[in-house]
Amino acid sequence: MASFSRSGLRLRSVARLPAVRTFTTAPHLRAAAEQPYFPDEPKAPQVKTAIPGPKNQEATAELDKVFDIRSLNMLTDYQKSIGNYIADLDGNILLDVYAQIASIPVGYNNPHLLKAATSPEMIRALINRPALGNFPSADWSHVLKTGILKVAPKGLNQVFTALSGSDANETAYKAAFMYRRQLERGGAHVEFSEEDVTSTMLNQSPGSPQLSILSFKSAFHGRLFGSLSTTRSKPIHKIDIPAFDWPQAPFPALKYPLEEHAKENAEEEQRCLQEVERIIKEFHNPVAAVVVEPIQSEGGDNHASPAFFRGLREITKRNNVIFIVDEVQTGVGATGKFWAHDHWNLETPADIVTFSKKAQTAGYYYGNPELRPNKPYRQFNTWMGDPARALIFRAIIEEIERLNLVENTAATGDYLYSGLARLAEQYPNEIQNLRGKGQGTFIAWDTPKRDDFLKKAKSMGVNIGGSGQNAVRLRPMLVFQKHHADILLESVEKIIKS
Repeated sequence: MASFSRSGLRLRSVARLPAVRTFTTAPHLRAAAEQPYFPDEPKAPQVKTAIPGPKNQEATAELDKVFDIRSLNMLTDYQKSIGNYIADLDGNILLDVYAQIASIPVGYNNPHLLKAATSPEMIRALINRPALGNFPSADWSHVLKTGILKVAPKGLNQVFTALSGSDANETAYKAAFMYRRQLERGGAHVEFSEEDVTSTMLNQSPGSPQLSILSFKSAFHGRLFGSLSTTRSKPIHKIDIPAFDWPQAPFPALKYPLEEHAKENAEEEQRCLQEVERIIKEFHNPVAAVVVEPIQSEGGDNHASPAFFRGLREITKRNNVIFIVDEVQTGVGATGKFWAHDHWNLETPADIVTFSKKAQTAGYYYGNPELRPNKPYRQFNTWMGDPARALIFRAIIEEIERLNLVENTAATGDYLYSGLARLAEQYPNEIQNLRGKGQGTFIAWDTPKRDDFLKKAKSMGVNIGGSGQNAVRLRPMLVFQKHHADILLESVEKIIKS
């Protein structure tokens, strides 16, 4: 079987597996010894077969008979996955810096989450799943206050729980539309007109108003109908699906390195802000809300400066437009702060912040009581989220606090970025537009033949994802440490040299 060590990759004797050279990353990239969060996790990846191996291929063929497998990455053995490592059915164990599309926060088979999952509180939530709008458990307020609301963004003290990131955004859009029409009517106390009531049943105005949500070029906000109309990342997401007549604004196309293009980038951000305000003032379907990701993820890991987002907040405030920050992928510590928009130092909070992925639950935070609909059943569905997932998020928060994982992610991200910056100097054609400095481990770069890069990484025991057309995106867990970064850096250099 294959045997790996942190200092390199060694091969004992593996049938039909080609010899693998040792890593050659310079010694100064090595992390000092640190206490691992998962003492029992592997010291390094273990690759025993080609990936996918024979067992994975056989199981995949069986699954294909009953389930669409065309987007499959790998069938996973979750019993053998631990910490930062994901296992397949053939005994291959990979360092996972993709983490279920950025949604695993504190490691596979985390003991604290296991304890929460087997608690009497969890069992009751699972076997008696309540319709939360009608029959919440007596302790639901306590669950929210000790979990989801404990980490609410500054200035936001209420939450609407949801089922997924797309659902969180959809319901946030509904809240923005209802708020806008409530203002136009003269306040929450004003009843719907007869024309409102009759026209909405015909999908016509004024009951079904021609309002819009402004999103940005290359944005991704989900795959449901409303969220899909704000998604602009790839045609495959949208083709054949009817869409709302909603506008898009340009997102800043920054040049890298940032310090060498400060003036150009500032001008580009100002251009985009001016276009946002023009659209708000001129678009034929009035803009009720602007939705933006702190870092455009699926669209290619595109960044903008805190000044851009502060400008965006000022524009929405001045024009009485709801400002929605989509933290579905960026939230819960990934950028070295609990919420990515904490980097912006906003003078006034966002109106709505949506969340999911690493929270393992979903929903949106808000503070303005007028964003709560004026009547019941307007923002409603059977489940309205899931108490079991809210309990898991509470356990995740406890683990993040116990281990100082936001601080760990900030420090590990700085270490990892420095190592990648050194590699970018050595291999400028292979690591282009390196971005994410000071953003924890939310790091990306562009590379030629990106898909080939990802395939080679997997063959070396590292599971990495891409975004956009050319970007390699890193989405490790919050328990990712500097010794894991060493393995990743060595793998990147080996791929470049191969």
